[in-house]
Amino acid sequence: MWHLEAPSRGRFLRPGLRAVLLGGIALPAMFAAPAVWAQDPPPAAQDPGEPSQVEEVVVTGIRASIQSSIDRKREETVVADVLSADDIGDLPALSIGEAIETITGASTHREKGGASEIAIRGLGPYLGSATFNGREATNGSGDRSVNFNQFPSELINTVAIYKTQRADFVEGGVSGIINMETIQPLDFGRRRIQLEGRALYSAYDSRLNDPAGPGWRGTASYVDQFDLGGAGRLGVSLGIQSLKSTNPEELFTSSSTWVACNGTQTVSATSNCSQVTPAQVAAGTPYYLTAGSRTYRQFVENDQRDAIFGALQWQPTDTLEISVDYQNSRRTYTEERNDLNFSETMRGANNRVVTEDGVLLAYTGNTTIESTPTYRIRDEQYEGGGVRVEWQPSDRLTLSTDLSYSSTYRSEMDRQVRMRSGIRDINGAVVPGVIATNAAQTGGQRVNYTFDARNGILPTITVNPLFDLNRWENFSAAARARRDELIRENEIKAIRVDGGYEMDGVLTAIRAGVRFSELTYADLDDRVETNVTNTAVIRDANVACRREFGQEDFLANATGTTITSWATFDARCLFEAITGVPDTGLNPDTRAIGNRDVTEQTSAAYVLGEFDTMLFGAPVTGNVGLRYVKTDVTSIGLRGDFDVVANPDSTIRLVPTGDFETVTIEADSEAWLPSLNANFEVRDDMQLRVGLFRAMSRPDPSSLGAGRTLNLEPGTSFANVEDAIASITANGNPRAEPLLSWNADVSLEWYPNPDSILSLALYRKIFNGGFIPTVIDETYVIDGQSVTVPVIQDATTDEDSKLIGFELTAAHRFSNLPAPFDGLGFKASYNYADSDFRTEDLRLGERVDPLTGVVTPGIVKPAGLFGLSSQVFSGSLYWEVGPFEVQSIYKYRTQYYQKFTGSAAQNRYIRDTGVWDLRATYRVNRNLSFMFEGSNLNDEPRLHDMPVPGSLREYNTYGPRYYLGARYRF
Repeated sequence: MWHLEAPSRGRFLRPGLRAVLLGGIALPAMFAAPAVWAQDPPPAAQDPGEPSQVEEVVVTGIRASIQSSIDRKREETVVADVLSADDIGDLPALSIGEAIETITGASTHREKGGASEIAIRGLGPYLGSATFNGREATNGSGDRSVNFNQFPSELINTVAIYKTQRADFVEGGVSGIINMETIQPLDFGRRRIQLEGRALYSAYDSRLNDPAGPGWRGTASYVDQFDLGGAGRLGVSLGIQSLKSTNPEELFTSSSTWVACNGTQTVSATSNCSQVTPAQVAAGTPYYLTAGSRTYRQFVENDQRDAIFGALQWQPTDTLEISVDYQNSRRTYTEERNDLNFSETMRGANNRVVTEDGVLLAYTGNTTIESTPTYRIRDEQYEGGGVRVEWQPSDRLTLSTDLSYSSTYRSEMDRQVRMRSGIRDINGAVVPGVIATNAAQTGGQRVNYTFDARNGILPTITVNPLFDLNRWENFSAAARARRDELIRENEIKAIRVDGGYEMDGVLTAIRAGVRFSELTYADLDDRVETNVTNTAVIRDANVACRREFGQEDFLANATGTTITSWATFDARCLFEAITGVPDTGLNPDTRAIGNRDVTEQTSAAYVLGEFDTMLFGAPVTGNVGLRYVKTDVTSIGLRGDFDVVANPDSTIRLVPTGDFETVTIEADSEAWLPSLNANFEVRDDMQLRVGLFRAMSRPDPSSLGAGRTLNLEPGTSFANVEDAIASITANGNPRAEPLLSWNADVSLEWYPNPDSILSLALYRKIFNGGFIPTVIDETYVIDGQSVTVPVIQDATTDEDSKLIGFELTAAHRFSNLPAPFDGLGFKASYNYADSDFRTEDLRLGERVDPLTGVVTPGIVKPAGLFGLSSQVFSGSLYWEVGPFEVQSIYKYRTQYYQKFTGSAAQNRYIRDTGVWDLRATYRVNRNLSFMFEGSNLNDEPRLHDMPVPGSLREYNTYGPRYYLGARYRF
């Protein structure tokens, strides 16, 4: 039902699929010992009387990968960097994401212990583009990134980042294009059968009371070529992988909604704080920033993935080639979560300690306390492939066509039950520490607590000591079971036709082509909710579904926390006890105002000229071209009425009446994208590259939705419905146009020998505007009354923004040192970027009235570019001694703004992060190898701030992970 498209992969694109990955912690060495960078010494003169001998040197492992990457970078026609392996499974990384983050200028955002979204040169995934075998690929996240976890790294041979554009590239990528490639069997040129197995172990598994033990990952691949006689030559490749692992994690987090409260107010113990307006803040009213809830979470993820990749490459004649490739990957993971939730952290907040920029460091308050177990299961299925035909009717003319298909289906379903604190326990006895609402002590659910974030990484939350968090009986009130399922479907169908004509003279070739694609994206978010107040039902469920806290040393590495355990329950047991069934299933009618249904059709055409001449006394090659892109978007959304339903805990919720009106929004855009790339051969071992181009980045498919997301503030009671509704937020803007940028790159590259490179690249980008929320009044019928609600929607400002930066790349093997130190080498990359781009906070930033253009000042400062770290470093030191090689890798990036994918939310920041990995290989012989790898060996946590730096929202830690494996190839 959904489609994404992709660029072709033949000789027209081949130059744009090569470049170099480099990094290293020994960067100063290249300046301290310049002699080492000289060309390798020539061989000693041979005695004329001796017979001629040729010594074959076979380079393998890390050194071979570096040499291959350097070669590919040098051959490129654009500014690019590549990580490449000549053999199957030799890509030196545990995952594709971790491979990419060692490429110069690339950095990743870590999710579930692994590298996920990629930022290039400080520009987040939205401003980049990712392809698989030269084609766009779908994913289940709602953005245009590739889900790198779906693709086994053992079956990928090349990862390239193109940092300047060519007219024949698929449009998309202000920051660059990331392309992953599997092998072409005929190009591979030899038979290869390979088996590889790895045991996987998470260090935090030992903390669990019921450890899962090691997981495993098994991969098998086969490549061969056949002579079919009169029918030509046929190449076949096939790869399969199966993976099963467990990933324990520990988390402290907060709600994604933050507000600014009046700092002069003494807050009643029975109410939330009063929020301030931007006008009040501008007039000098003090304020503090606070979240609606705080949560401790202990959970375990079990991960399973099965993938199969295949390709046929047939050359029936010397002038005709037909290629077919197919990929199928299914990943299923389950999570068993145990949450301790402080659900009303805006209530009764007094005795506050606040910084000048509104960060709340300490206060006292009262809240309901909830034990909330969740069982989550995510099923994601990817299927893609294509057919490519390339025909050369003459020596000069080449024609090709490529048909591609890519589809992703993701279902994420939670079964969650809330067990809340109450004035009486499940046996009817008064619970010490719970605030009573009347003299008879028949009501009340809340507990006093203190919050202090001044003395550790985590805040110290101290609950009234009379209330025992570990006593199951205390969680006796307002039981609620929820079944939430989010389903996303993304599909791309595409076709492209290309032609090239070789010429003599300065202009060596003319190429042209057209491309058509249709992308569809749809999602639905369905909720079935059951509320129970019957004390007998709650008591029976509580008793039947208890379970011991799942681990020791919870959050032991985080200073500040004093909560290390609480009463926990089995989520599936509780869900069935409350609802009467193991799974309620979807609602009969899954329509909702938040659902998205987007179709994007793209038509593109290009013309490209390649040249080879002399300029300023140096040979220069390159290309100049122009690409035209037309995009048409159709987005369908629903508008509906609501009834107000009172919950047993005195809160309210809005329930759709079932009456909906369909809204269809259509939009289109056009873009002209010129490009020029020139490569000057300054010397035999030095190149100067220049790139000038215009680039575009489309909004994410999920950002084009016409739906609405309704948010209710946490609280107990409201005077009217208008007070209960914080806002209705647009979950997309179908009229959002692509972000366009003018770009200039200069790269000087020195290649002193096959093992070495030193390069410096300077770049500048100027693009239209930043992001600012717009407020549009819409009318909804709620409980039979018409209510006007301000709807917040992201828009692009008219002001231009710029980014400037530079990147350094270096690699070298110290072959001049005496043995065994001649096997030492390093890789290093460093990127610095600075931008004045502004992303206003959705709730607390500046807002603009789209009708009048009047801007309302914000309360908090804006964030910068999505994914922008001002500094990114990747470095490694490796040592090869005979059959043994070891590589130590360190990856670091400074603070960056991380957008939430798939839904409108406030600004969050990820603090500085540095991760250390280690890899070692022992080659018994040419067939058998053993490997040991470790990731996150320094146990680096991930810390989020919101909505300003220094205001902690989340602390996530998952510990080191270890991999022990063997590979046999024949």
